[in-house]
Amino acid sequence: MATAAELFEEPFVADEYIERLAWRTPGGGSRGGEAFDPKRLLEEFVNHIQELQVMDERIQRKVEKLEQQCQKEAKEFAKKVQELQKSNQVAFQHFQELDEHISYVATKVCHLGDQLEGVNTPRQRAVEAQKLMKYFNEFLDGELKSDVFTNSEKIKEAADIIQKLHLIAQELPFDRFSEVKSKIASKYHDLECQLIQEFTSAQRRGEISRMREVAAVLLHFKGYSHCVDVYIKQCQEGAFLRNDVFEDAAILCQRVNKQVGEVFSNPETVLAKLIQNIFEVKLQSYVKDQLEEHRKSDAEQYLKNLYDLYTSIQDLKERIRQRTNLPLGPSIDTHGETFLSQEVVVNLLQETKQAFERCHRLSDPSDLPKNAFRIFSMLVEFLCTEHIDYALETGLAGIPSSDSKNANLYFLDVVHQANTIFHLFDKQFNDHLMPLISSSPKLSECLQKKKDIIEQMEVKLDMGIDRTLNCMIGQMKHILAAEQKKTDFKPEDENNVLIQYTNACVKVCSYVRKQVEKIRKSMDGKNVDTVLMELGVRFHRLIYEHLQQYSYSCMGGMLAICDVAEYRKCAKDFKIALVLQLFDTLHALCNLLVVAPDNLKQVCSGEQLANLDKNILHSFVQLRVDYRSARLARHFS
Repeated sequence: MATAAELFEEPFVADEYIERLAWRTPGGGSRGGEAFDPKRLLEEFVNHIQELQVMDERIQRKVEKLEQQCQKEAKEFAKKVQELQKSNQVAFQHFQELDEHISYVATKVCHLGDQLEGVNTPRQRAVEAQKLMKYFNEFLDGELKSDVFTNSEKIKEAADIIQKLHLIAQELPFDRFSEVKSKIASKYHDLECQLIQEFTSAQRRGEISRMREVAAVLLHFKGYSHCVDVYIKQCQEGAFLRNDVFEDAAILCQRVNKQVGEVFSNPETVLAKLIQNIFEVKLQSYVKDQLEEHRKSDAEQYLKNLYDLYTSIQDLKERIRQRTNLPLGPSIDTHGETFLSQEVVVNLLQETKQAFERCHRLSDPSDLPKNAFRIFSMLVEFLCTEHIDYALETGLAGIPSSDSKNANLYFLDVVHQANTIFHLFDKQFNDHLMPLISSSPKLSECLQKKKDIIEQMEVKLDMGIDRTLNCMIGQMKHILAAEQKKTDFKPEDENNVLIQYTNACVKVCSYVRKQVEKIRKSMDGKNVDTVLMELGVRFHRLIYEHLQQYSYSCMGGMLAICDVAEYRKCAKDFKIALVLQLFDTLHALCNLLVVAPDNLKQVCSGEQLANLDKNILHSFVQLRVDYRSARLARHFS
């Protein structure tokens, strides 16, 4: 068998196998020769066949044994898999139970957190009250020992404390607490002076962040206006050194306009006060000196100087208006005229088109780009500068101030026509100029010139749109001031009120819908959504601040909800997700005006209010006429 096994070599070929077996058998390798023995070869073959049969049986038994073993192991493996599946199901069930338990514990923790917060808030108030009592006692004893009053680096904390003590002292009877009230008032005054001095030093050092920090602290003091006066005085130091006082004033206003928003919370008021100071002090004195010289001696020269000076004051107003985006004085009445003519534009573009065609046919190839550029420059000068830019400047001057009543807003018509002209201008640039200069160095020059002129126009368009939006908000303020009554939200007869929106709401919504429609007609592309989003955000802010001016009875709160629901319908016309979301949240906030005290916490933790700052929620709850009741305070604390 060993010999037979050696004959089974890979790869196995039957003919070669027989041949090798014959050669290994004595007398079988030389067929037909003297040594050839066919009987012996036959005998060898018969014996080998028997060996092969024995080998086959042995291998077959081994195969059967291996198959049985394999079947047994397969059954054991299947059994083990089933057991693992059962274990996995048990583990998954345990996991679900654990997850439910975790959720349960998390809910308990949140509930506990709410309870701790409910306990902690009064505790914090009590701690703060205790500290104030401690500081108040120091004023009673006449000796300030606390580090907050003796450490100059803690002036901000001291200012916060003294401001609160000053408010408390005002409520105390004068006969019993005259001395301590005097001490608190004296410290209040000292800290106020220190803060103003710190602001003055920071302004001289140019430390904007420190100026902003001190101004924010002073905002709650009576001397805040003095801080503004100091700022206005110092920013004028060294500003009027040239002969042209009007240009100096315009440059000063432009510089301060960039800085004032980084320092004060009411930049427009501060800037307006600066401009008023320039006009009433610097310019008034300058004009008086210029006129006094010839008032009696030379009447003609006096009138000439008066005319020149008047023209320069008027020019300064317009320069300040352009550089600060601050409405200043009466605007020009354009009577609805846009000063843009489609007919003029079409004629200019048609003549330019013919000029480009003649240029293409008559110019030498080397001179073609240069000649085309000259034609394009003339088009830019007369179409963009002389026609469009003039209309934009006039339109900007015609925008009324935000506090004007019944203002007619024509600038959006200017925007609409200017956009149409821009599209025509751009089309001619691509269709008729580009083929003439596309392979020359003049291409980049033309593209840059086009880019510059369009950017200049866009700056003025953006400025005009911003002022127009301010005017729209101003119109809404006038409507609300004229139509909204305090008794709307606190009616005398709670039982005899029809639930409907107020007259002020009706008129505001009517006005807003007209403006939205006008914006859609005046703008195109993404500009529509951009402008509507800005108007919608300002509209929301106006209504939000307007509602916080009143106190609400239960029925008045229902009227406020009805009003906000109508404002929300109006907001849907904007088709801007953010605007609608803002009014959805405002509507949810108004529910705090009418909800039962027991349900306040539940409403505050609702989907729309859960992520809001608690100060915002509290500010609405404070508007309720029953806010001071112990029951309401207990439920909201």
